[in-house]
Amino acid sequence: MGESTYVASQENPKPRARRSSVHSLRLQMDVPMVLIIACLLVIGLLAVYSSSWEFSLDEYGDTSGVFLRQIAFVLLGTGIAVVLSLFDYHLYRKLAVPMMLATIGLLLLVIIVSDGSDYSRTLFGASVQPSELAKLASIIYLTVWLASKQNQLNSFSLGLLPMMSILGFTAVIIMIQPDFSAAITVVLLGITLFFLAGSDLRQILLLVLVVGLMGVAVYYVSDTAKERIINFRTGLLDPMQAAYHVQRAYEAVIKGGVFGVGLGRGTTKYFGGLPVPWTDSIFAIVVEETGLFGAAVLVLLFLAFIWRGTTIANRAPDLSGKLLAGGITFWIGFEAILNISGLLNLAPVAGNALPLISAGGSSMVASLAGIGVLLNVARNDHRQETEVEGRNYRAVVDLRGRNGGRRLSRRGRSADRINR
Repeated sequence: MGESTYVASQENPKPRARRSSVHSLRLQMDVPMVLIIACLLVIGLLAVYSSSWEFSLDEYGDTSGVFLRQIAFVLLGTGIAVVLSLFDYHLYRKLAVPMMLATIGLLLLVIIVSDGSDYSRTLFGASVQPSELAKLASIIYLTVWLASKQNQLNSFSLGLLPMMSILGFTAVIIMIQPDFSAAITVVLLGITLFFLAGSDLRQILLLVLVVGLMGVAVYYVSDTAKERIINFRTGLLDPMQAAYHVQRAYEAVIKGGVFGVGLGRGTTKYFGGLPVPWTDSIFAIVVEETGLFGAAVLVLLFLAFIWRGTTIANRAPDLSGKLLAGGITFWIGFEAILNISGLLNLAPVAGNALPLISAGGSSMVASLAGIGVLLNVARNDHRQETEVEGRNYRAVVDLRGRNGGRRLSRRGRSADRINR
């Protein structure tokens, strides 16, 4: 007995030391997510430069004008993402209300100073678009609110009614600007977070019904919304009668073929072709110049982002982390799907940017800020994993868990090691 115990204690000492050093050197970040974002940013910068040089020459007297601005926005957004990835997301409980009030104030200021021009949704010389910032602010505010009201979510007066009021007011002031894509995103974010927080299915169905009725009302009140839906329906029946925007996108796809015409050699980006090819229509430029192959790579990167973001949400150590990670993943993934499907007439044209790809300061900075928050949730998960491994436990958590925290399922690896 004593001899066998001595042999077991002396067996494989080096692998144990190696495991210890690996754990101590493990990076507290989600490396796959960082690589996905880096790839999207590189593709976006290349696409922006290729699609904007003619406009830049006309607007700034330099073919690199829009491109250089985009690099500045990427660097700014990356710096903010790094800071937020180190900022404990639990502290948003103290900042959520002031942040949401400031965002609503900016949205109201847009309505007050609006002059009806193409820049009526922006402030400070078209430098800031508050509706983009409102998406992240709404996610943070709703996360804090839902986490604090978890025991009252299934009460109509204390759960659903306040939720509808928050969403309705924010969506209405965004729609007045008008920014339909942002309003739709905020409403769908609310429904998604309400679901992830563990609300009763009847409450969710009622919320969807109310939102649907609001959509019908908007259709009859807003000429812009009605025109886009009619164009979408017409394009489904006859692609040759689709909206001008969609027809030019079809042209780019046909020209691109399988492998594209080559970077910088696309022609639909010139004046008289695709509207604003460096922003709303940039996916069509990617398809024309890199073909269906390049388009598939871009779509797969967004799908990988959704997969990784969902994984981070699943592993989050508490309900707030799940809601933040789930909301940010849905926001960026939904906007990517909406932009691409709108260009191909698979959905009404919403006029939103392609996240991390399109030119635009507010969209880029807000998206990267959201990713910084997402990485902080992942970072907290890595810390928890290290602590759990140190105690030889294994944690299992469900994305829509109602307990707001991890459930320790069983003893982990220590018994396995002894058996070996």
